[in-house]
Amino acid sequence: MWRTVIFLIIALILVPIATYFLDVPLDAKQYEVLRVLVITYLIAAGLCFVISTISSNFSQVDKLWSVIPIVYAWTVVYYYPNDGRLILMASLVTIWGARLTYNFARRGGYSWKFWEGEEDYRWAVLRSKPEFKAPWKWFLFNLFFISLYQMGLILLFTLPILKAATNTPLGIADWILALLFVGLVIFEAVSDQQQWVFQNEKYRLKTAGEPMSGEYADGFLQSGLWGILRHPNYAAEQAIWVVFYLFSVVATGIYINWSIAGCILLLLLFKGSSDFSEGISEGKYPKYKEYQSRVGRFLPKLQNQKEENVGRNEALPEM
Repeated sequence: MWRTVIFLIIALILVPIATYFLDVPLDAKQYEVLRVLVITYLIAAGLCFVISTISSNFSQVDKLWSVIPIVYAWTVVYYYPNDGRLILMASLVTIWGARLTYNFARRGGYSWKFWEGEEDYRWAVLRSKPEFKAPWKWFLFNLFFISLYQMGLILLFTLPILKAATNTPLGIADWILALLFVGLVIFEAVSDQQQWVFQNEKYRLKTAGEPMSGEYADGFLQSGLWGILRHPNYAAEQAIWVVFYLFSVVATGIYINWSIAGCILLLLLFKGSSDFSEGISEGKYPKYKEYQSRVGRFLPKLQNQKEENVGRNEALPEM
């Protein structure tokens, strides 16, 4: 686990530096905006670290994940109030953030005592591992990975809006990307809703002592979008920020610019996060490995779908 953490932290430092030097330097105004954004990031990361350390609730970054990109995006718009592309991008981030904040809130993630709220179950599992038994190791992990790394990643995947600050007019490509962005937000919302309905019904059956069958007996959702992908919400989240990056490509004409660092690092984070989550699921649910063998993680397993189609065709009576 420590190797993964160290790799991600090094990547957080090296990837932005490498992409920056391969691109056109920022102008003076962009530097000023970046300075404001970095100060905001450091304050937010510091607060997350202090509050999580005092409260022992290590989901403080989760509470800001869907909120602070909105702050970053509209901060950039404040400095470029007449740039239509930036206003469009900030509006899209607001739609994404409002939807994700609602989903987090209904799961109990927020509380009027802001330091409380439901903690991501994976932090408790991680704290119980031998490599984190020493309090000082968890202290460092919370400081460098949970607080500084994750908050830094959020800033990075929002930065294409700063790169896109070129004052070039909106075009058809921008509107195509906007429609794709909204479509992915809807896809993510549907997958979250399906999981929400499933989990509520599963725990209702458990509480009522009613018999469970099918996927309820298996313990995990395998139908709907979850029958196509094992993590449809994660897949959509990653794709959303890749699309967001493409706005900077449209604005500048530079296919690989420094603001790509955020979406690259986000892909790495979700790979590691899903590895960890699936390791937990494999231990809890006996049929999860079979589910992994037939359903893709972030992309559909086309071969399995072809086999299913062949099976259906073979089952059809001859005319």
